[in-house]
This record gives sequence, structure tokens and C-alpha cells, in this order.
Amino acid sequence: MIFKQLFETETSTYSYLLGCERTQRAILIDPVASELDDYIDLLNSLNLKLIYTLETHVHADHITGSGLLRQKLGSKSVVHRDAGAMCADLLVTDGVPLQVGDLELEVRHTPGHTNGCVSYVMADRVFTGDALLIGGSGRTDFQQGDAGQLYDSITGKLFTLPPDTLVYPGHDYNGNTVSTIKQEMAKNTRLGGGKSREEFIAILQDLKLAYPKFIDKALPANQSCGLIAQG
Repeated sequence: MIFKQLFETETSTYSYLLGCERTQRAILIDPVASELDDYIDLLNSLNLKLIYTLETHVHADHITGSGLLRQKLGSKSVVHRDAGAMCADLLVTDGVPLQVGDLELEVRHTPGHTNGCVSYVMADRVFTGDALLIGGSGRTDFQQGDAGQLYDSITGKLFTLPPDTLVYPGHDYNGNTVSTIKQEMAKNTRLGGGKSREEFIAILQDLKLAYPKFIDKALPANQSCGLIAQG
């Protein structure tokens, strides 16, 4: 497998390129519109054809590149059916398998940060979007957020994966690139060490975070696969 972890600095967003070496077909998870040229250059340099863009949710902090990549490269966009992005080519649900060449992923519905959050599970790794972060979790104070639901998603859908499963999140603000399920179960400041559902809810209620800087532009744009004018 060809694997590239990509980082957009303004919003500390991770995107992930996965390529099948046998078929030269590829998937891009959570593409950011501002990085479009870099993605195309990378795909060309690796001689890969982009088949799918996979969204972990409708983002509030950046504008997706999925619609532009569809226009330029013919790729198909994938989101959960509850995400509120009916512009997508595939509206998926929990348990749906996705396959591109030898790449196999399973959709796991992990709501709580938003209604339409999903994680993408592979044999040795999981892409958790904004549900489970390294040492933390997504916020739940806007955009259908529900702290109890997020706790249930993480503990029931992610912490049940094998302990050595690699965790690749949608963001990191501290220079971390990867974790494991075992590490997050032990050391995550919001969920680790067996914290209860009530403790998790209390922690998130006490965060007092600022209003998301880009949400007023990002949400409507992402509900149209990034194709609403950004001006």
C-alpha cells in the first residue's frame, strides 16, 4: 500500500492518501480545497488515479476539496447519509465496505461530534476524523454535537478494535501524527483510564471553546461538496 499523511497548517487538518500498488488506484480521506494542486501533483508523481474522496464528516473548519477533485479528476465523493451533504456520489451507512484495488475499508458510524461522523477502518489502522483525536476528542458544542453519543461511539465502535490498531485522526494541534487504540484507552485525557460516560460529558461541558473561526463559510460550502463560492 502507498500511504501518505498530509497536513494543512492553517486548520491543522490531516488528509490521507492511500494507493493500491497493484492497480494504481487511490483514495483521499478529508481533502482540503486549498491543497488541491498539491494533491494532483502528488497523484501524478505516484502515477495514481483517484477513485474516491472519503469525508469523515461535514467539516466546520475547512472547505473540502472533494467537489473540485470530482470536477478535475472524475473521483467520486463519499459521505455518511446523515451528514447533510446530498451532493456526494455515495451516501454510506454503518458497516458499508469500500474497496479500491487491494485497499479494503469499512465505514463505522461514529456520531457525536456531528450526526454524520464516520471512521474508516482498515486491517491495521483506523481514520477517526474528529471523533477520536490523539489524547482528546472532537468538540460537541455545535453542529448536532452530543457528548454522550460521542462517548458511546468511541467506546463502542473504536475502543473495541484490536489494541495495536493505528489511530490516524482528522486533526492534531500538538505535532502528533499517529497513536494506537491501546494508547488512547490508557492515556486519552478525556476518555482514557476507564473514564465514565458522565465524566466525559462533564469534561466536554467545561471546555468553553471559542466559536469555530471558519464555520460560517465552511458548513454551507461543505454541504455542497466544497463548490459554493468562498468569497
